[in-house]
Amino acid sequence: MGNFKNAGQVWSREPTAVNVHDYPHDALGRAVPYGVYDVTNDRGFIWVGTSGDTPAFAADTITAWWQTEGQDRFAGADHLLLMADAGGSNSCQTRAWKERLQVQMCDRFGLTVTVCHYPTGCSKWNPIEHRLFSQISRNWAGIPLRTWDTLLAFIRGTTTSTGLVVQADFQPGNYPTGVTVSDAEMKALNIEHHAVCPRWNYTIRPRAAVPS
Repeated sequence: MGNFKNAGQVWSREPTAVNVHDYPHDALGRAVPYGVYDVTNDRGFIWVGTSGDTPAFAADTITAWWQTEGQDRFAGADHLLLMADAGGSNSCQTRAWKERLQVQMCDRFGLTVTVCHYPTGCSKWNPIEHRLFSQISRNWAGIPLRTWDTLLAFIRGTTTSTGLVVQADFQPGNYPTGVTVSDAEMKALNIEHHAVCPRWNYTIRPRAAVPS
């Protein structure tokens, strides 16, 4: 974030002057976007953080989407299907991702959450990539993202001919990296790995009694 070149082209009467180099010390901050794409309703929900792209941040974004949009749009639903990439903050191998979903989504809202990860290297087939984030990148192409308001405005202003609507919120909370989940905490999860590709497919159910 700052007075830096942003890839792409835009029509203008005069060229836009930006810094030649994008040194971190010249930046306003680091934008960390994480989003949910509702395939049924063609809606995007994005949290823009300033800390780290961590499992906690990913799960908290999904929780915020459920609280503000999901539970109203899918009233009465008790089962949620998440299609996620195999790596990153929602990695199929990351313990903290599964533990946070258990606590934040399953135990808190009584939801059963099934997660299906795209195989490694196949994230380009994830609808969130070509139906949400790619459209956002096209919308702000060539425009320096100098302020948080500018960034959020371009995300919220992203639309498509199919009716895409995007909600974006700023989340400046601190999300430290390196958070570990113990073997005991993992054993306490109410998780069932599927028979087909169990590393990538699993279901997490609410716990009758949440460990203190």
